[in-house]
Amino acid sequence: MNLTDHFLIAMPTLQDPFFSRTLTYLCEHNEQGALGLVINRPIDMTLGALFEQVGVEVKPARLTEEPLLFGGPVQMDRGFVLHRPLGSWQSTVKVHDEVGLTTSKDILVAAARGEGPRQMLVTLGYAGWAPGQLEQEIADNSWLTVQAKPDLIFDLAAEERLPAAMHLLGIDFASLAEDAGHA
Repeated sequence: MNLTDHFLIAMPTLQDPFFSRTLTYLCEHNEQGALGLVINRPIDMTLGALFEQVGVEVKPARLTEEPLLFGGPVQMDRGFVLHRPLGSWQSTVKVHDEVGLTTSKDILVAAARGEGPRQMLVTLGYAGWAPGQLEQEIADNSWLTVQAKPDLIFDLAAEERLPAAMHLLGIDFASLAEDAGHA
């Protein structure tokens, strides 16, 4: 099973405070485990504040008000930039033909100059799973999965992403049962 470029939709039974009611975009899933970013949980910090912390002056003022997102409970002091198009940044993983995940500062510097990717969202931290852990959580009914759509990530506000991902499955979040069942 390879769920790279898929959404993980937290089931109502998932009460973990880090992941309850989240939509996670899986950037990498292989035999070594999985890495994803929660893409629907803004934090109380803007991209402008991040630029200020790393000492970068911002030209496009619109960027300064963009919210940062809680990406997951691992390395919460580190920024992860999900973007399109891919571009050629120092440390980028190709997730999809048009989506990349970059962890190097050069992408932020370019964005601050107005030369960055057309669309991006920045998270602090990421979600990680050991080998077999995510597969077990899916078997335990903690997550629903669906093929990701880049437009959902980049064209919708954070609070609209989870309902839109549910819509891809033809499901309303409110209709999901709290109790898991196995046939």
